[in-house]
Amino acid sequence: MRIVTVRRISQGFFLLLLLWFCLVSTVGVEWWQIRGWPVSWFLELDPLVALGTILSTHTLYRGLLWSLVTVGLTILLGRFFCSWVCPFGTIHHLVGFLGNRGKSLAARVASNRYRRGQRIKYYLLTFLLTAAAGNLMLGLVRIPAERPVLFAAGATALLLGGAAFALSRGAAIPRRYLALVPVLFGVWTGLGFALPAERVFLTSLQTGLLDPIPLVQRSLNLALLPVVGTATAPPRYYEGAWLIGTVFLAAVFANLWVPRFYCRFVCPLGAFMGVLGRFALWRIGRRSDECKGCQLCETACEGACEPTAEIRVSECVLCMNCVDSCRHDLMGYRTVRSASGERTSPDIGRRGLLLSFASGVAAIPMVRLSGLLGSNWNPGLIRPPGSLAEPDFLKRCIKCGQCMRICPTNIIHPAGMEGGLEGVWTPTLNFRIGRSGCQLRCVACGHLCPTGAIRPFTLDEKLGRKEFREAGPMRVGTAFVDQGRCLPWAMDRPCIVCQENCPVSPKAIFTREYYSTARDGILVVEGADPLTVFVTGGSLEPGRLATGDYYCTLVGGNEEPPRRIVDNTNHSVTVSPGSPWVHMPGRGSSIAIQVRLQRPYVDPALCTGCGICEHECPVSGKRAIRVSAENESRNRRHSLLPRGG
Repeated sequence: MRIVTVRRISQGFFLLLLLWFCLVSTVGVEWWQIRGWPVSWFLELDPLVALGTILSTHTLYRGLLWSLVTVGLTILLGRFFCSWVCPFGTIHHLVGFLGNRGKSLAARVASNRYRRGQRIKYYLLTFLLTAAAGNLMLGLVRIPAERPVLFAAGATALLLGGAAFALSRGAAIPRRYLALVPVLFGVWTGLGFALPAERVFLTSLQTGLLDPIPLVQRSLNLALLPVVGTATAPPRYYEGAWLIGTVFLAAVFANLWVPRFYCRFVCPLGAFMGVLGRFALWRIGRRSDECKGCQLCETACEGACEPTAEIRVSECVLCMNCVDSCRHDLMGYRTVRSASGERTSPDIGRRGLLLSFASGVAAIPMVRLSGLLGSNWNPGLIRPPGSLAEPDFLKRCIKCGQCMRICPTNIIHPAGMEGGLEGVWTPTLNFRIGRSGCQLRCVACGHLCPTGAIRPFTLDEKLGRKEFREAGPMRVGTAFVDQGRCLPWAMDRPCIVCQENCPVSPKAIFTREYYSTARDGILVVEGADPLTVFVTGGSLEPGRLATGDYYCTLVGGNEEPPRRIVDNTNHSVTVSPGSPWVHMPGRGSSIAIQVRLQRPYVDPALCTGCGICEHECPVSGKRAIRVSAENESRNRRHSLLPRGG
């Protein structure tokens, strides 16, 4: 069997496997649902996810140990992941192949030539990893101030070691290098002593924006599968999914211009694989330097790695097309260097690398100048239950969309600018667009997050039972009644929907009765008997007052309690037989039609912010009761109540 056929089988298998994992990411115990399927396996295989979380948190989440397998095989085999496993790479490969069909040999060779722009992905990788390594750099900068003896000893040892090495090599050290050493140490010392380093070196994990595995899972889960599923019941919707889908389609259709455009120019995972691939034991190369110059090997080179010249090892994605297409059997996959020579290091410039590094250091402090992690925090950004405190959450979330896909009520959505630029596409709760609120007995999102941004939690912890009784139930926020929009408060219309649907016990929403005279509710009496009052004017709509919410009372008469109306015609009002008129209204007197209103109030000590009340509120536009992130469990500084209150 041809090697490219084996590669295509592998590509097809892993692409279908990812599609299956996305499809079964629904709550249930059937074989076609979440039960037992490792739906986060591709994310756990991704070494960029693992490296980013290590840099940002100094820990490796247990499931991400799978990434060590990918790293080990890459060092052994080269960039196999890009052309044999990566589902996003498979999609690019297929679309690029279709785009090149029918083109001449020269046109295909031209489309697969190496371009200097392919270094961009290495700069993006540097930028993203530097942004994630703020904590690490902060620790290094603090050494001079916190451990001056260690710093002095280390600096002296480094200087002496460098001088000894230079003398042993018999090389003269240029003066500019000698002058640079104290300058660097001076800058390091100044940062440690003079600057508020904790405000300069900040950490945020943003690799998921461009990492192909989170990107393709996010796109499938939130944009493509919901479009296909709109014909099913019930459909799923995601706010801002159009932008996610647009980015995905733009990356895919760019292959019609340049094959594997995203892989060559943008992909930070590919850049990381390229760095690892330079150490690979096995590699593509020419067996001899007797090439006939037919260039067939470059007509389908997926990495644009120039196999006919000095092959660029870091760009080779092991598509094996050159091995398959060479008619002279000069290309091979071996453990020896290519006969035509190799370029093992990525083609990147020092200035570009330094600029990327500096941009990564500066980006997060600049983004956080808005104060969204401080006093200017956005109470409209409601995170799922189990989410870490916001600074820690942003160190772990890779924006993969797994929690959004698994949510049974479709209330977890990709954030826009609610949490600032670094919070784009991170999960937030939207209670209007889903099918309900956050269900009390659901813990799915915490058990599916691959990096622990949403930590696993039990049902007992969520409900505040057993050993968690003292801490109380988990809260994502608190509901607030907008009295300017609430029907009983603003419009004298009876409504207790929010109180009826509140799922906690005792209910967090309670009501207080209030009697209000209805508009045009003063009627002149024509006559009366113990149960029925006849009025003049005939302005009443028959049966309208028989809902149980309307009462009548005598204007200016004895202070008697309001009597509940059980029926009415356009010229009469009938009260309940259990409360007949003791002093019947006389002819010419007046009665008042009153509506009994049950105005809702929220007890913040009981409300968990589940959002069911907001979802069920009959005010169809801006809800009359809305959940805000105040009083969320993950940040005690956002508490509404004093400690113990």
